[in-house]
Amino acid sequence: MTLSYWEKKVWFNALDLVVVGSGLVGLTTALFFKRRSPRSKVLVIERGLLPYGASTRNAGFACYGSPSELLDDLEQQTEGEIIERVRQRYLGFAKLLELLGSDHLGYRATGGHELFRAKDAEDRDRCMEQLSHLNEMLQEVFPGPAFRRNKESPKELWGFKGFTDAIELPHEGQIDTGKCMQNLLKLCQSEGILILNNIEVRSISDQGAQVELETSQGIFHTRQVAVCTNGFAQKLLKDEVIVPARAQVFISEKISGIPFDGIFHVHKGYYYFRNVGDRLLMGGGRHLFRAEERSTEIQTTATLQKHLEQFADRHILPDRQWRIQDSWAGIMGFGSHNEKGKLVKRTTPNVVCGVRLGGMGIAIGAHTGEETAALLLG
Repeated sequence: MTLSYWEKKVWFNALDLVVVGSGLVGLTTALFFKRRSPRSKVLVIERGLLPYGASTRNAGFACYGSPSELLDDLEQQTEGEIIERVRQRYLGFAKLLELLGSDHLGYRATGGHELFRAKDAEDRDRCMEQLSHLNEMLQEVFPGPAFRRNKESPKELWGFKGFTDAIELPHEGQIDTGKCMQNLLKLCQSEGILILNNIEVRSISDQGAQVELETSQGIFHTRQVAVCTNGFAQKLLKDEVIVPARAQVFISEKISGIPFDGIFHVHKGYYYFRNVGDRLLMGGGRHLFRAEERSTEIQTTATLQKHLEQFADRHILPDRQWRIQDSWAGIMGFGSHNEKGKLVKRTTPNVVCGVRLGGMGIAIGAHTGEETAALLLG
């Protein structure tokens, strides 16, 4: 494509920063950079019609880690590392809430629960035994206990079938993912950040005085670049390890008298579901198809979707008639061994990255964006 003088002047000349990726991390990186350097010219470029990875394709969970997930993480990392990660998740969501406000985020403080099936008895017993320790460990993060054991059974509380116990996660909630990203885009544009879609970055070359980006729409030059493409970042960051993880989700048609309100986690967070008004939204199951779901193909698979539907039939809406309305997939980013620690670093003198959010983009995204902007600004 040949650009006109006017197009070059407004969008591409004298760029101080190009952010690759218009998801939650990319937009907050641009926003925090612009606020600290208001005279800078900042351009965000996105290869999709909408943010392509997970920011508009997630389940809308404001969550920080269920007991079984945190205990699983403790087998690989220290208590200090886990506490700091949960702190960053909690403060990161607070930052997002501060940026947009509850209404623009579609936030509802519903609370959450972790559920246990009979086959999860070992995890359940371990969680119950360690609940006081986890609360003590996280007391500096949350205003009140992080977890509480439910005295009533999941069947009594919500009509679920096949779950024996539940642990309450009182600080969790729901957001409206579409509303969140729409209002974040508006906020960035209102503060003078340029945003262009349908531009794919093919390579990045740090040439010292400037950085050159080869894109599907030609060659761009800028002073600095931030790569914020999470699970897709391996293509641009050859020396880093970012493993994609596809998350598949469905949402039902309206269900009369849906018996629950909140967010729910099962089996170390590998299954998750919630209501969206009077609809069921459910996702997960990638641990059963781990090799197939290490993919950057944004498409659902019949096998996993059928598994999720059967799970919902058996456990969540037993003896109810319901139908799926829509299904979709998003791409998360992890480390080589499923690590969840984010990767914010300078990869060359003028290129930084803010990626590998470990499936917690809603919670940790704004914090990651602020940290990425701070690294750019030195």
